[in-house]
Amino acid sequence: MRPAIDELSAIISDQELKITAQTMLKHFDPKPVFLPLIATLALLSGCASTPDAKDAPKPVFPPPPEQPRFYYETSLISSADVELEDENSAFRRFITGEARTGQALAKPFEVAVHKGRVFVSDTVHRYVSVFDKPQAKFFEIGAEAPGELFKPMGLDVDDAGNLYVLDARRKAINVYDRDGKFLRTFGRAEEFSRPAGLTVSPGGEKVFVVDTGGVQSNWHRVVVYDAHSGDFLYHIAQRGSGDGELNLPREAVIAPNGNLYVVDGGNFRVQAFSQEGEFLYSFGDIGLRGGQFSRPKGIAADKDSNLYVVDAAFGNFQIFNPKGQLLLAVGNRNSLNKAANFMLPSGIDVDEDGRVYMIDQFFRKVEVFRPAAIEEGQGYFSGPDK
Repeated sequence: MRPAIDELSAIISDQELKITAQTMLKHFDPKPVFLPLIATLALLSGCASTPDAKDAPKPVFPPPPEQPRFYYETSLISSADVELEDENSAFRRFITGEARTGQALAKPFEVAVHKGRVFVSDTVHRYVSVFDKPQAKFFEIGAEAPGELFKPMGLDVDDAGNLYVLDARRKAINVYDRDGKFLRTFGRAEEFSRPAGLTVSPGGEKVFVVDTGGVQSNWHRVVVYDAHSGDFLYHIAQRGSGDGELNLPREAVIAPNGNLYVVDGGNFRVQAFSQEGEFLYSFGDIGLRGGQFSRPKGIAADKDSNLYVVDAAFGNFQIFNPKGQLLLAVGNRNSLNKAANFMLPSGIDVDEDGRVYMIDQFFRKVEVFRPAAIEEGQGYFSGPDK
């Protein structure tokens, strides 16, 4: 058999081999009798699979020799990252060397996670992409009426998995169930200047919409609604730099301790309020050292009320305890699209198991970081082997 393979490889070009393999795939069923010959053709034509970035050592934070606390786990880029591939498609890619493709993110903005289901707002696609690894499926929410979205930005889920999406163009909030069924909409355009972020109380009682405002606007505040009736309830804060005042706020989160934490972007800090709007304390200032901020954006909280704050200038997220003491920084600013590298990070969320999901708009991805306390394959974000 070996001399025959050598002779074949000497007289037939790589291109001819590829055409031969493609022809065999087209005209023959991939039954066992054909597999050895077709595999040989694939190897000779350079179509064998090669290690990719996922085979490289995964980044760990903090790096050795420190005790690991977070591991880079995977990236979500397209529907192919969660959907299972059928045998015929996998076989075709093996033979032809084609890359697997899927429905890709265009310009992701914010992320929210509920029991392994990852919701990502996309301002270019104008819908919410849903990655469900446990069920190995992908679908969209808000792509058509009823509940059609025009510029989805901030989003969040309540404990029941209901999805709340801020449509920045309509200046309204749409509510869907976990499977994307449209439930209701509320909010009026005249109540906002430039809304960008959103968070909901865990029980789904109130929705807090962050109004970023602008140079010509004094509406730098949080607008609060009854999540069921959609009635306006009250505002939190006004424009300024003092305690309890906001300047270009970006995002907000309600932590398990009940506090509302707001990214006060123009003042380079995070402010804590009660859900009724009482100022509690703040942390952070402008600078380039750990614990400071340069361009803070997204914010999330884990089950212990630790806070995860994205900084687009640093290309990372910093983890603080509930009082604002720095615990760890994860990620690197880099123009190379590799694991744990970011150029324009924005939204972030932490799931029930402590996994962290962070968006990068420039690289059009969601990266997932696993806490060292749980093993790979454990928790809600696991699914069938691909």
